[in-house]
Amino acid sequence: MGFFDKFKKKNRQEESEDELLSQQNAAEQEEPAEMSDVADAGISGEQPEEQPQNAEELTAEAETEEVTEGAEEAEAPEDISEQEDGEEPEQSAKKPGFFEKLKNGLKKTKEGFMSKVELLMNSFTKIDEDFFEELEETLILSDIGAETSMEICDRLRAAVKRTGATDPADVKQLLREIIAEMLTGGNELKLETKPSVIMVIGVNGAGKTTTIGKLAANLKAQGKKVLVAAADTFRAAAIDQLNVWTDRAGVDIIKHTEGSDPAAVVFDALTAAKARNVDVVLCDTAGRLHNKKNLMEELKKIARVIDRELPGASVETLLVLDATTGQNAVNQAKLFSESAEITGIVLTKLDGTAKGGIIIPIKNELGIPVKLVGVGEKIDDLQPFVPADYVQALFE
Repeated sequence: MGFFDKFKKKNRQEESEDELLSQQNAAEQEEPAEMSDVADAGISGEQPEEQPQNAEELTAEAETEEVTEGAEEAEAPEDISEQEDGEEPEQSAKKPGFFEKLKNGLKKTKEGFMSKVELLMNSFTKIDEDFFEELEETLILSDIGAETSMEICDRLRAAVKRTGATDPADVKQLLREIIAEMLTGGNELKLETKPSVIMVIGVNGAGKTTTIGKLAANLKAQGKKVLVAAADTFRAAAIDQLNVWTDRAGVDIIKHTEGSDPAAVVFDALTAAKARNVDVVLCDTAGRLHNKKNLMEELKKIARVIDRELPGASVETLLVLDATTGQNAVNQAKLFSESAEITGIVLTKLDGTAKGGIIIPIKNELGIPVKLVGVGEKIDDLQPFVPADYVQALFE
């Protein structure tokens, strides 16, 4: 078929589409004409001009309703529980396991990180120094960080030399093993005493309060008796927000009024925990910025109260980090570790970012293991971090 024949065929298609569109518009206008006196007044000829305006108004109203509903859901945690109740039949039908949730949560990271690695592997026919330089650059651009990227490449060079690997598929498997080895170690929560204490710290907006609520529900599901200390008395409405989450999780809470001494709240919670035979005490703290010296001193005071009231108890100090902040999360961890003995990381919002590779430099550069990851907004979407599952979700 020549160019002219194609042009004629295209014109016939466009004419057919125009004729079909005209018929649809005429059909849409019949019902308003019957319901209104506008057509009888002889103004029906103007109806097609008004139709797009009405369509735009309807679209705008629909969008406004969607935005309003989304805002209401974000402002009221209670609404989330109602949605979860409504979605239970669908969830029970699908029953996604921990690995499936992690895999879905890492989808953006896999598309960003692994797609670059796959492209690199397919671009080279031999594994030489040019390959390693390109790989190092790819890792850095994937939020692995310069220091960790260099170490990964150095380990990979040694592994390639040791095994004699030349096939990109073999090199990819070696890379997978190296990353898994970097992430392994200390990933489980240590709750060996009764009561044990988990102190949760982090800046506002990282998901600290919601993490406590989800973790409380997680521990209760394991058969543990949980008590929450609302020691974030600095931020307005923080106590009320935490109260909503503890109600949803079905656990008790110890709280004072806003502006109270956080260490006093923790003291009362520990006293109650011993009296009530509690397994785990979860301590919320103010969302402190690393440059607020008085807040950091407050954090140390809480730690001293725990040491004094529960000598020898298992104490986890978990730093909550927002995965979407990328390398800034590593910087936060470095600064917080100067004021607190951080035993683990909780990485939230992993499902909303392509920067999930930030887990690797946090563990490699700071020696702080990632213990929990958030892969969704529901109360059961906080799960233990398993390095083997993380690597499998990225590489498979």
